[in-house]
Amino acid sequence: MRIAIGSDHAGFAYKERIRALLAAWGHDCVDFGTFSPEPVDYPVFIRPVALAVARGDVERGIVLGGSGNGEAIVANRVPGVRCALCWNVDAARFARLHNDANVLSLGERLVPADALEPILQTWLTTPFEGGRHLRRIEMIDAPPA
Repeated sequence: MRIAIGSDHAGFAYKERIRALLAAWGHDCVDFGTFSPEPVDYPVFIRPVALAVARGDVERGIVLGGSGNGEAIVANRVPGVRCALCWNVDAARFARLHNDANVLSLGERLVPADALEPILQTWLTTPFEGGRHLRRIEMIDAPPA
């Protein structure tokens, strides 16, 4: 899978860890930065991830910050992006099963290090359930009336 990734300074350490995991699992990772733990403005690094997903340049995206909240908000402003902020495996599973989340947001300050890999693995491998959920996704993605 081709996956875009981006973070601010508060998510930088997890971004680097995730890049290594994705490579080990055979995924192609497109890194939009940031490239150090120096303070930055997160929209500069998150919006390109969301745009890459929306254009179809990548299949999925991962965005990271301290809490993941601001990153999820930025990503969800891009039409066609369904970014889910996940703190645990159950949230990641339902984000894929019911919401077909194509971007995952994680907060380095809120997600324990030992939970990172299981959350990521669950989000990457869980298929979209479709059915009644597809109608809702179509409603989310519909242009405003």
